[in-house]
Amino acid sequence: MEKVKCECGHVNPYGTYLCESCGKPLKEEKGKIANMRYEGVARRSQTYKKSMIDRVWNFFSSVKVGIWIIFALLITSSLGTVFPQEMYIPPGENPAIYYEQAYGTIGLLYYQLGFHNLYSSWWYMLLIASLGISLVIASLDRVVPLYRALSTQRVTRHEGFLKRQRVFGEAEGLDDPEAEMKKAEKVLREKKYKIRKENGNLLAEKGRFARWGPYVNHVGLIIFLIGGMLRFFPEMYTDEHVWVREGEQEVISGTGGNYFVRNNEFAIDLYDEENEMFEAALERAGGSVVESFRTSATLLKRSSNGTVGSETELEEVKDHEIIVNDPLTFEGFSLYQVDYKLNELSTFSFTLESETVDEDFSDFIFEVDLNDPQKLYEFENGYEIEILEYFPNFLIDDNREPTTINRIPDNPRIIFEVFPPDVDREDENAEGEISLIGIQVNESLNGDHDHTIRLAGVEMVDVTGLTIRKDRTLPVISVGAIIFMIGLIQGSYWHHRRIWIQNREGTLLLAGHANKNWHALKKDFSLISANTQIPSPVDQLDEAAKEKENEGVNQNNV
Repeated sequence: MEKVKCECGHVNPYGTYLCESCGKPLKEEKGKIANMRYEGVARRSQTYKKSMIDRVWNFFSSVKVGIWIIFALLITSSLGTVFPQEMYIPPGENPAIYYEQAYGTIGLLYYQLGFHNLYSSWWYMLLIASLGISLVIASLDRVVPLYRALSTQRVTRHEGFLKRQRVFGEAEGLDDPEAEMKKAEKVLREKKYKIRKENGNLLAEKGRFARWGPYVNHVGLIIFLIGGMLRFFPEMYTDEHVWVREGEQEVISGTGGNYFVRNNEFAIDLYDEENEMFEAALERAGGSVVESFRTSATLLKRSSNGTVGSETELEEVKDHEIIVNDPLTFEGFSLYQVDYKLNELSTFSFTLESETVDEDFSDFIFEVDLNDPQKLYEFENGYEIEILEYFPNFLIDDNREPTTINRIPDNPRIIFEVFPPDVDREDENAEGEISLIGIQVNESLNGDHDHTIRLAGVEMVDVTGLTIRKDRTLPVISVGAIIFMIGLIQGSYWHHRRIWIQNREGTLLLAGHANKNWHALKKDFSLISANTQIPSPVDQLDEAAKEKENEGVNQNNV
């Protein structure tokens, strides 16, 4: 695959169809019109096909392969929208149980195939990376030879090059060819063409920058894809959901445990039912309608003065009332108000009663925090109560075993074991009185009991739902999108036009080429013809079509 030297002296890469300098056809091809795609230069993917690197390069440089990768991304991306991704299911839900319960067998299959975390899966990332590689290789495979050809083109072009342009014509018998060329030059300058001259020949060029539009477009898309992939790095992107109960605080994800948010108070506002403006709408809604909801929050930061092993000391940073579209912001993080839950079970109060022992149990009351229950409760009179199992959201599974749907105490069940003073809990053979207790549930699990634990009271709390969001990829994505739009506009609203006028012993050869919008190029030739004695060239593509049509008519007549 040796390089080819043209008669003009320019050395062309192997596989070049038209000399990069003078345009002389280096290969014989059928048809009157030259193949001007990428200026007839050699592309790497069309010439080198032996090594493994060549095969990989040729595979990703194919436009068809790029389209198939885009098609595969569209199909897989749509699969991720059939059911909610895991990050969007209710907080605390076990995805292995949730998808089957919510969507049946199809939901279970959706989970088992890994579609619940589709956009962070390795094979989806591989598809995005493949698209990026395809864009880079396809662009380099075309832009490098195109740039080389356009930068080395001479004004004086081979006669065979001119005659094989789509728009070509000859002007013979002119009184003064040189004067007519000067008139044409003046017209083209007025049309903002860039003029180059050589040996009495003329090249007028306009809008070359439009040729780089698709490649600028590709650069923007590659930057956009990089920004999208950066979202899978925790330091670059965080989108988490946290529930904070009134009076409590939770760590803010993505801060390394250094920041906390405290829910001081949650409140909702309802539309005024006595307001005539809302009366009809409220009647259709069938009850009270929430107008707004908000959280009075405090941002806390881990104190730097704490010693190793000591309890966490938190410093108040700032207070903020979080409402919809008015988040609490700090160090690139934003806490948005997105959801709430009223009257969530928080604490159960229990009493212990005895059926046989004549003892006063009136002051025997203990509380169980449903979000963080103690394991053991000890009392001064010697009684001990141990929690054997706790199910915040009780459920009997397919194997008839008790389990919990999630850690939210929507349907709590507790298994207690009561040890009277005369029973040593530390004894391996000791057995207390075991009961399953919940709302309207009080069952003995090991025979008759002398003691009964009864539910004495319930405390509820309002819970606010906040989204923790940090997005450092937006500048990268924005830059990519802006570059993408610049390339799109650059390649869509401008076009590259060239006009060659050469004097061959008194005969003017005219040729023109446009990468698109041939009508505008023909109008420029018509303007030259109107201001000079030079006739407009013809569109050889139209002439060829007419010849075929005439041949078909003649054959029919025969």
